[in-house]
Amino acid sequence: MTDTATGSTAELTAAEAAEFRQKCVDFMEQFAPGQNPSLDDQKAFLAAAAEADLAGLPVPAEYGGGGKTLAHEKIWREVKGNYPMPDSEFIISHGMCMPMLAEYGTPEQKQRFLADNISGKTMWCQMFSEPGAGSDVASLQTKAELDGDEWVINGQKVWTTLAHKSDYGLVVARTDPDQVKHAGISMFILDMRAPGVEIRPIHQIDGGSHFNEVFFSDARIPKDWLIGDLNNGWNLATAMLMYERVAIGGAGAGKINQPNFKMLRKAAESTGKLGDPVVRDQMMKIWSMETCKSLVAMKTRDELKAGKTPGPGGSLGKLFGSNIAWKVREMALEFAGPGSVAWDPDDEGGAELQRIVLNSFQSSIAGGTDEIQRNIIGDRVLGLPREPAVDRGVPVRELKVGTQTA
Repeated sequence: MTDTATGSTAELTAAEAAEFRQKCVDFMEQFAPGQNPSLDDQKAFLAAAAEADLAGLPVPAEYGGGGKTLAHEKIWREVKGNYPMPDSEFIISHGMCMPMLAEYGTPEQKQRFLADNISGKTMWCQMFSEPGAGSDVASLQTKAELDGDEWVINGQKVWTTLAHKSDYGLVVARTDPDQVKHAGISMFILDMRAPGVEIRPIHQIDGGSHFNEVFFSDARIPKDWLIGDLNNGWNLATAMLMYERVAIGGAGAGKINQPNFKMLRKAAESTGKLGDPVVRDQMMKIWSMETCKSLVAMKTRDELKAGKTPGPGGSLGKLFGSNIAWKVREMALEFAGPGSVAWDPDDEGGAELQRIVLNSFQSSIAGGTDEIQRNIIGDRVLGLPREPAVDRGVPVRELKVGTQTA
């Protein structure tokens, strides 16, 4: 058995696995909130899961987790995947921030923050992208300067998911501009309601405000809220991005499933197009892609189970997911026509179809663009040479990057 910061890799006996699976099924039958739960419903679900020792399963019990193994986590994901997603608003809080705190946080940080994160009492966000640093996150200009026992942070982030609902966030800022751009970056815990933090929601095409701009004006962070080592933020950011891609591309990991295929099949049946051989061929392509995505996600979860930080498998899953989303949009438009973007307010199915169609556009951008995923796969999977970097070895303060023009 190998112990890690986020659980052990011990295997379960068949009897232990069956007993735990039944516990998960019984819990979901009682507490699953149903389709499209509100934030309050999701928090109630997570609080109940924490009470039943089913939340944060691989995290040690002393920090509010379940104190179980990654084998338990896999079973929990399999069972939970059979129900409408009960905690979608916490995908970043639990899929990215929780593992980062568990793996890289100090004992004091874990003691203070993990239990409330796991139980849904607090929600967390991730702040990387800036107006001049999107795909090239290392060009970020937000800076943090030490002032006594506090860090003073100034700058701006953009496209921050759920910042307006979050209590805390993990933010990367430049702490040493005399180093090259991938160095001199550090990661901090930030109180999203602290003085000097301003959040402005971005109004989206689907009527929601999922993303936000976040401005820092002399916002102060306690000195001991630094995550990991000073100026090692890029390595932490890379690890966190891989967790993000696993969270996005590996939703429902633990079993092979084809949710979009099932949704499209219902739409094809309702419109009388299921017998069309061209439609059936397109649908089988979706089925094949979703099956491959599930297999990649299962392999990535097995790597996590072995105590490894997520690798390029997260990029494979993320790329598969965005390609699927675009193909699903094309087919939904073909099946439903105008009904895929305009629907009767009382038609819940129409609203869900509209959400899928409109959100498909952001699938190739959120969590790293498709081009970035292909670069990672080419570099780390295929072993292809990297693209030339003209700024290699040059201190950041000498570069005209991001919003830095002089």
